This record gives sequence, structure tokens and C-alpha cells, in this order.
Amino acid sequence: MKLRILVVAGDGIGPEVTNEAVAVLREVAELGAHEFTFTERRIGGVAIVQDGTPLPADTLKEALASDAVLLGAVGGNEFNALAPDKRPEAGLLRIRAELGGFANLRPAFVFRELAVNSPLRPEIVEGADILFVRELLGGLYFGAPREWNRATGEAWNTMRYTRDEVARVARVAFKLAQGRRKKLTSVDKANVLEVSQLWRATVNEVASEFSDVTVEHQYVDAMAMHLMNQPRNYDVVLTENLFGDILSDESAVITGSLGMLPSATIGGKVNLYEPVHGSAPDIAGKGLANPLGAILTGALILRHSAGLEAEAHSIETAVRKVLESGFRTPDLARTNPHGYTVLSTTAMGSKVRETIKSQLLAVSS
Repeated sequence: MKLRILVVAGDGIGPEVTNEAVAVLREVAELGAHEFTFTERRIGGVAIVQDGTPLPADTLKEALASDAVLLGAVGGNEFNALAPDKRPEAGLLRIRAELGGFANLRPAFVFRELAVNSPLRPEIVEGADILFVRELLGGLYFGAPREWNRATGEAWNTMRYTRDEVARVARVAFKLAQGRRKKLTSVDKANVLEVSQLWRATVNEVASEFSDVTVEHQYVDAMAMHLMNQPRNYDVVLTENLFGDILSDESAVITGSLGMLPSATIGGKVNLYEPVHGSAPDIAGKGLANPLGAILTGALILRHSAGLEAEAHSIETAVRKVLESGFRTPDLARTNPHGYTVLSTTAMGSKVRETIKSQLLAVSS
């Protein structure tokens, strides 16, 4: 398998965690005789400083020429005074739009070893395995008109969807549900919002194409509560842009750390992959960042852009085995520091690579 991957590490802890994800992918490529080519470009705050824009033209050009894009994180407090379209996050929104990926996949699964890390009781979260499918190119984040009129003291955004936008992301979610536990929960606010009424009607229409998948609807406020008290009841959760952003971040409570969550954005010209956590500038450069979300994001690259399911599974299994062996990054050890070995960012990445190597060599022998 040949794969051309653009790495845009971005800001804060982005470079640290992305380096570990790339190192794991290199290990997998070497062991499996695959040819992965990595190129690096800038995005976000580092690009503002060096190029004067959050998304340089050469970054976008290289992204469109690649098979996959691996992104670290963007943002920093020093950029907060800039106009919204000049901030690091504008580069992220633009590359998403240019690549055209409309379905954001955010797995939220609980490793048994981390169930005690959740502020929820272990018997509530253990065994939870949810895949959020978030529509990424519509809704409030992209709808027009939008404005903050400082003179009048008013601001407005537009939540807008078309039937076709809803239908295409719904079909992605239904197909993924067919390969899982065949249950789909669609989240909306149809009791208040006309956009949500369109959303619900379209999901029901698409559901007729997937008779083997059970469908239910939840209002977003109720769903926020149910995720915290019965997360094991859910399989694939389909949401519009804003609701998906909030609910998938909330799921970090289930997994025990935001640093454990990977994501993939598919459906466009080139798939974009990024861990869910932010740039965390307060711990950048200190070796404290948890690279497991980025490493698990690498597994999604192998699954969705390379079709290498066995190799993707080997990464996920290696992460589980490392946790089973009692290794933790500081964010995972802070609630139960006794009896665990706390590793730095690079040491955790190294431990995952060692485990993958032993796994794959055992299989080949």
C-alpha cells in the first residue's frame, strides 16, 4: 500500500502528539512493507506568525495532492484579539471546507482500564462504544448571513441545511451502523427548530433504505443527559454540526480524558484526520501531552484512507495493551496515581510502537 500523508501539526501540543502518531504509522509501514510518504506544512497560529495567514496556499495545495491529511491542533491565546477570519481556527474551518469532507467521525469508546478515570461510575461507562457522525459543512458554523454589529449591539448567525446535505451524511451514518450494532440515534431539536424538523424528516426518509438498522430520535438536551447516565445504550449517533461538536466533546467524560478521542472527516476530496483535543498551550513543550488520541487517529487513517483494517486494529489493540500494563500519561494518572507508571509524551509513543512491533512480528511468525 502506498499512501501520501500531509502532516500539519499546528500549534501548542499539536507537534508533540502528531510526532508520536507519525512514528507509529512509520512503524506499521515498515513492518507491513507499506510505503507511506509524509510531508509537512503549516496551519493555524504558527502559519499566522510565519506566513501571515492561518492557511497558506502551499499547505492547501499539498493537502489536495495527498491521500490523507493528519492535523494536530490549532489555536493560542495570543491570537484571540484577531478578527475571527484571521484566527488560527479560521484555517481549520477553511481546510475542512476546501477538502470537502462533510462527515466527521468521532469514536468514543471506553477502555476497561480507564473506566475508573471517568467521573461517572465505572459500571455506567464500562463497555460504552459510541460513534458520533457529525455533519461538518453546514449549520450555524457556515450558514449566512452572519454578523456582529457592534454599533447596534446585535449579532446573528444562520442555521441552514438542505435536504441533500442531511441525506448524504445520514447515508454515511447508516452504512457505518450496518457494520456495527445496527442502531442509529439521530439528534435534533425538532420541537423548536424548523431546521431540525427538516433534519428529522430527511433521516426518516433515508432510513427506508436501511431496513436492518433500528432508528430512534432524541432531542439534543435529552441526549446530553442520556449520554451521562446510559452511554452503553448508544451505537451510532448522527448529529448536525453544532450539536455534534458539543456532544462529542461531552463524551470525553465517558472515556476519561479528551486526550483519548480520535476523529476522521470523510466524504470529500481528501480525508482529514485530527484528535479531538485542543492545542493546550499551557502544557505545550513539557512532555505532558497525551498522544494516544493522535495515535488512535492514525488508526483511522489506515482504516478509512488505506483500507488496512488489520493494521488499524493492531494500533488500537496496542493502545489497549499498554493501558492494561499500567502505563499512563499524566492526564490519565492524576485521579489514580498509585500502581501506575507515568510516562511522558514520547515515552508513551515509544511504548505503543514496541507493543505494535511485538504484535505484528508474532503474527508474521
